[in-house]
Amino acid sequence: MESVTRWLLTKCFGRPSGPLGRLGGRLMARGNAATERHVVALAAPAEDDVVLVVGPGPGIGLAAAAERSAHVVGVDPSEVMRAMARRRCAPLIARGRLRLSPGTAARTGQPDSSADVVISVNNLQLWPDVPAALAELHRVLRPGGRLLLSVHERFLPTDLPTLADTVRAAGFPSVRTWTWQPPTRMASRAAQLEAVRSR
Repeated sequence: MESVTRWLLTKCFGRPSGPLGRLGGRLMARGNAATERHVVALAAPAEDDVVLVVGPGPGIGLAAAAERSAHVVGVDPSEVMRAMARRRCAPLIARGRLRLSPGTAARTGQPDSSADVVISVNNLQLWPDVPAALAELHRVLRPGGRLLLSVHERFLPTDLPTLADTVRAAGFPSVRTWTWQPPTRMASRAAQLEAVRSR
C-alpha cells in the first residue's frame, strides 16, 4: 500500500504526468496560489530583473512574476506542468515576458550569473540532492542576487535552522528564515527562506 501511495504522489506532484498529473496541477493551483503570489511579492522583482522560477507547476507564481518583470524563465521537469503553465501564461508568453523550458533545481540549463532572483515554491522537498540544487541556484544568480524558497512546513525535509546552514554552505552568506500562514483554508503554514549571493 505504501508503494502505491508513493506512486500516486509522484504521478500527481513529484513528476506529474498523465491524468493524475493534470489533477495534481489543478490541486496545486488552488492550494499554492496564495503562497506563490506572496513569495513573488516578497521578491519584488523590478521590470528589468531576470527571474528564474524553479518548478512553477501550473504557473500561478510564474504569471505573478511576469506581471512585474519582463524577463522570466520557468524550468520544470514535467511536460504536463509546462503545458498547464503555457496555457495559463499564454498572453505573457506572447508578449515575450516569459519562457518555459525543461529543467530541475539541480540542472536549470541557465547560464552562469544570469538571474537577479530565483524563486521556488513547494518543491524543495522533491529535490533529490538539496546541496547540489543550491549550488546550481548559486551558480545562476548574479552577485547580489536573491534566492527565495517556500515549502509547506510539514513537508520540509529538515528544520529551518539546518536548511539555513545548508544554504550558507552553498555560498550564500546572508540568510534569513521565517514561517507564514497563507490566508486560505486549503494551505498549510509555509517555511520560508531568503538568501543573498555575496557580491
